[in-house]
Amino acid sequence: MEQRVLADIGNTHVHILDHGKIVHLEHEEALNRYQERKLYYISVSHAIDQKITALKNWENIAEKIVLKGAYDTMGVDRKALCLSHNNGIFIDAGSAITVDIVKEGIYKGGFILPGIKAYLEGYRRISPALDIRINQEIALDKLPLTTKDGISYGIIASIKALIDQHRDDQTLYFTGGDGRFLSRFFKDAIFDERLVFDGMDKALGAN
Repeated sequence: MEQRVLADIGNTHVHILDHGKIVHLEHEEALNRYQERKLYYISVSHAIDQKITALKNWENIAEKIVLKGAYDTMGVDRKALCLSHNNGIFIDAGSAITVDIVKEGIYKGGFILPGIKAYLEGYRRISPALDIRINQEIALDKLPLTTKDGISYGIIASIKALIDQHRDDQTLYFTGGDGRFLSRFFKDAIFDERLVFDGMDKALGAN
């Protein structure tokens, strides 16, 4: 049986699962490369929706992404992510950081934080002296002694504290561009860039 080609369309990139391999493309490149392929997609980008609907081979499966307990305006990508496993806390660390809790297949709530780049931009706007790149090796077990480490600590430690507050021994599942990096600060956390696609596949199977 031929594997489905799946696409998760974000505001800047299209993430495509094609025969077990994930590719990340800009909108126009994805449309050009895959316009003749049979493809199932979800989208949070209103900017290219009109172009996508003109493609006969692309099928929007948003209506099939059904998560029990989800609220009406919850993003379809977050719903798909939460469908990947019946229990856990699901963190998508991209432009924003979304944190969602699922127990026995039912959505229990969640929250949204700025993404790491957004945090850094906020500091940059305060003062040129705070214009730094995050320290990828920051240690959270001691107070920093430099501006760069102080900002890095402030960002990571605050994100970690809020997630830990709601963890309650649940498995943490990370995805997204900064997911691998953030997952290193949590014991037994799992990073998997296929999670949204797993949820999409599950929804298609259920339908």
